[in-house]
Amino acid sequence: MLRNPIRVRGVVPAVVDRPLEETELVERARRGDLRAWETIVRTHQGIAFRTAYALSGSAADAEEAAQDGFVKAYRALGRFRRGAPLRPWLLQIVANEARNRRRSAARRDRLALRAAAEHRPGDAVPSPEAALLSRESQEQLLAAVERLSDEHRDAVVCRYLLDLSEEETAAALGVRRGTVKSRLSRALERLREVLEGEL
Repeated sequence: MLRNPIRVRGVVPAVVDRPLEETELVERARRGDLRAWETIVRTHQGIAFRTAYALSGSAADAEEAAQDGFVKAYRALGRFRRGAPLRPWLLQIVANEARNRRRSAARRDRLALRAAAEHRPGDAVPSPEAALLSRESQEQLLAAVERLSDEHRDAVVCRYLLDLSEEETAAALGVRRGTVKSRLSRALERLREVLEGEL
């Protein structure tokens, strides 16, 4: 049987076993409560990893970018605007980390692609049964997305592959919502041109 809680001059007692709201967790984390921050990380680690992976293309880089992003976010909690949604702010930090890793790895990737193109083991063609049409279409689309400029590719990845809203995409990329709309419009137009040219 529950006892009536005792109220002490404006202090409202915590309800037992009630999950804390995110704003409460943020406030506790600001005061140094690592358990509160761990709860926030567990809540957002999936979307943070997917965002980092979509922008970096490497699971290892994505994991490191997400982890570094959470560390930087924790250190920057004092600058987080109270009352603002936390998820877009976190995703922006993680996205910045992933983009930085992608830029630093770009030279290595270009060298690896060049080396692979020069040393192809042969031109073996898969059987028609193995090469499913839907798989080919997916690969064509992803290859076309990869050829977009960084800003257009990032917008497409966040909005359509990660299924973020326009507002979340804008926050993750650090731009205005109108800029996201403009980039998406240009990116989709470019993708249409590329894919029609290949057909």
